[in-house]
Amino acid sequence: MAGATIAVNIVSTERPVWSGQAKQVVVPAYSGGMGILPGHEPVLSVIKEGRLDITDPEGKKCSFEVTGGFISFDSNKLTVVVENARSIAYQSEAAEQSGIVG
Repeated sequence: MAGATIAVNIVSTERPVWSGQAKQVVVPAYSGGMGILPGHEPVLSVIKEGRLDITDPEGKKCSFEVTGGFISFDSNKLTVVVENARSIAYQSEAAEQSGIVG
């Protein structure tokens, strides 16, 4: 599945938060972080307060602090609905590996 992506749409009760393509998303599930990759089996799950990480097709990471909500994933489309979301980081993988936050 080289080059495959997920269509991601994150919304809060107040506003749209983020929309775009991703190669990976990690959501704060109750049993720990749940990774979603292209081709993942369909899932509907409640999520807890925590950090949601998105890695875009170029390898840049975007992170949000989210409150409770749920996710729905099917046919490489991920919808994340949360009470509130706050952007906390956006950086490239190279910067992350070197410890530089951008």
